[in-house]
Amino acid sequence: MNKSSALEYINQMFPTEASLSGVEPLMQKIHSEIRRVDAGILAAVRQQSNSGTKAKEDLAAATCAVEELMYKIREIKSKAEQSEMMVQEICRDIKKLDFAKKHVTTTITALHRLTMLASIMASKRQYKEAAAQLEAVNQLCSHFEAYRDIPKITELREKFKNIKQILKSHVFSDFSSLGTGKETEETNLLQQLSDACLVVDALEPSVREELVNNFCSRELTSYEQIFEGAELAKLDKTERRYAWIKRRIRTNEEIWKIFPPSWHVPYRLCIQFCKKTRKQLEEILDNLKEKPDVGALLLALQRTLEFEDELAEKFGGGARSMEIGNEIEEIGRGKNTSQSALDIRKKYERKLAAHQGAGTEEKDGKKDLSVPGAGFNFRGIISSCFEPHLTVYVELEEKTLMENLEKLVQEETWDIEEGSQNNVLSSSMQLFLIIKRSLKRCSALTKNQTLFNLFKVFQRILKHMQQNFLQDY
Repeated sequence: MNKSSALEYINQMFPTEASLSGVEPLMQKIHSEIRRVDAGILAAVRQQSNSGTKAKEDLAAATCAVEELMYKIREIKSKAEQSEMMVQEICRDIKKLDFAKKHVTTTITALHRLTMLASIMASKRQYKEAAAQLEAVNQLCSHFEAYRDIPKITELREKFKNIKQILKSHVFSDFSSLGTGKETEETNLLQQLSDACLVVDALEPSVREELVNNFCSRELTSYEQIFEGAELAKLDKTERRYAWIKRRIRTNEEIWKIFPPSWHVPYRLCIQFCKKTRKQLEEILDNLKEKPDVGALLLALQRTLEFEDELAEKFGGGARSMEIGNEIEEIGRGKNTSQSALDIRKKYERKLAAHQGAGTEEKDGKKDLSVPGAGFNFRGIISSCFEPHLTVYVELEEKTLMENLEKLVQEETWDIEEGSQNNVLSSSMQLFLIIKRSLKRCSALTKNQTLFNLFKVFQRILKHMQQNFLQDY
């Protein structure tokens, strides 16, 4: 309240002198109001003081309650962790018991099957039952692979290994009688050997390989003995070698059905036969005291190529490329005339590179030769041994070509048909036809070094023809 308003209030309360008589009661009333207000302020101050103390007490109580709550939470968490560890230990023990039960059951089964297998082999050769038991024990052994360091497991594995060795020796012993004539005397021998193949499949793959190799070697023993003799160890008897193996396969076709088709026994037998035949033919050719007869050499090579073609067709693999002679025929008939000599040369260079690449892979042994059609090429497996000895054939071709050239030069009339646009002598046309036939004959036999040597012969013949023509002209 400002000064002017206070004056207005006093003038309003005491407008006249007579009204001044009421000043004293008004002052008493104001002092009384002041005391009442002071008392209220004092009470409010006291109350506020009391409220702050209580708030501190309430805050301290709340803090204490929170600490007690945290303690209880930590205690509950600790008990929960202990309970979890206890549950894990209980579960671990249960798992151990469960695994132990399973392994004990499996071990009992394995022991039972081992006992059955041992009893079967101890009593008689029941290969069919033994093969089934062997498969089951193989699966059980793979299950116990992680426990191979345990003494009992090691003992069982050694026992199983010994049983497999016994099985292998029995099977090999029984198969040694195959081909000796016992299969006709003992009616159940073939069935017994067929069941033995099941046992071999249940053993390691190396056992099957060894058995097949032994069988093939035993089958070819008589072949080596027959054709190493002085009578048949000759070049002109080569055809009889191939007749022997074809007759052998045809005669024993029914007996060899005891082997599973996946073993490919005839295929493996033919591979070994080809390797042994190549070795014997190499010895025959190398031991010749004089040059071989060209007729006998070419006939043996021709029969060898025919036999290789039969094997390649029967077992697959080694597809023959197009004959060079056929392509020459096409060129002679006017086909592919748009091709230049450079194009033809590039084409044959690509073929030669592909052939050499395939030969390198076979030498490296990267292809599986146990499966027909896997990349083994029968073509050339025997016939390649003739290659170093075909020089006599090239010499004969050169002699024949030279005689024909001399004859053609002598018979040449040097006449040119009237109206002809090409000045071509008849002798040159006939000579190129003779060269073409010679090239076709050689390419049907070999496309290797001999063909290249014949090409050099053609060069010499053509140079000689040129010299003769220049002299006579």
